Amino acid sequence: MDRRTVILAFGGSLLATPFVSHAQKVAKVWLIGFLANGARPADGAPPAAFRQALEELGYVGGKNVTYIGRWSETKFERLPGLAAELVDLDVDLLLTTGAPAAEAAKAATSTIPIVVVVPGDADATGLVASLARPGGNITGISDPATELSAKRLGLLKEAVPSATRVAVMWNANDRAMTLRYNEVERAAHVLNVNVQPLGVHGPDDIDAALSNMTRERPDALFLVADALTNLNRKRIIDFAATHHIPAMYEISLYVHDGGLMSYGPNMDDMYRRAATYVDRIFKGAKPSALPVELPNKLEFVIDLKTAKALGLTIPQSLRMRADEVIQ
Repeated sequence: MDRRTVILAFGGSLLATPFVSHAQKVAKVWLIGFLANGARPADGAPPAAFRQALEELGYVGGKNVTYIGRWSETKFERLPGLAAELVDLDVDLLLTTGAPAAEAAKAATSTIPIVVVVPGDADATGLVASLARPGGNITGISDPATELSAKRLGLLKEAVPSATRVAVMWNANDRAMTLRYNEVERAAHVLNVNVQPLGVHGPDDIDAALSNMTRERPDALFLVADALTNLNRKRIIDFAATHHIPAMYEISLYVHDGGLMSYGPNMDDMYRRAATYVDRIFKGAKPSALPVELPNKLEFVIDLKTAKALGLTIPQSLRMRADEVIQ
């Protein structure tokens, strides 16, 4: 068969083949890896607020986006291996929750884009070069909890003016949480409050911390929230109620579960904002060029039912500043 015959045959095959437009081509299916410190949810999927926000941006699960999740069940030593698994699966992007997960993802890859949510103070821990110019492959929503710690302690002191001794429970295995504790300690000096440090490393240590508060009862409790304390929140909240200890928490989840008060970011809002980062990266933006944002929605929540059970009267001035008051 000569060259002319080959060309004619090829041309004929083109005419016989239905024309496929660019729009009709199979769309790329993006693969998102999710890494978190906590327990695997029942649906085995990233937070609903994140997925819903992505869907509103055109990314429909099972159609043009797929999720693969890994959870350490608060066993932080598992995170490097889980991060490596996701990298080996050749995901297009990693979404992380919590500082240890963010650090594990950073160690696992320098090329796959990483979007972080509540990673602690991302710049203070060295996760990014700076919030304005993160550099590298990481961006997302930082958690200025070291700055917020002083505000939280101040609100707790307003609610319990007589408090001179405040127990502070935090995950001492988590460097970002230790930064928060250090900030609480600094703020305590300004407020003339003594700190009762209760650093924990695992679930068994929480029992020891609660026993410590039974022996040496504090006037109030400040709980630093992370995957470990979140998973054990019910017994901490129940302990505070049983022993009539007013407590400040960092996220409203604790108050909705019966805690006294919280001040911090709205988690659903942070996940929705993380979705916009993912969209921009999928459309070609480089993580290094996307400044790390801070929460733009901080909520102060008080449960007056819990206050009454504690025999505590919340000042009217404090109630008026609350974003949500549970009656």
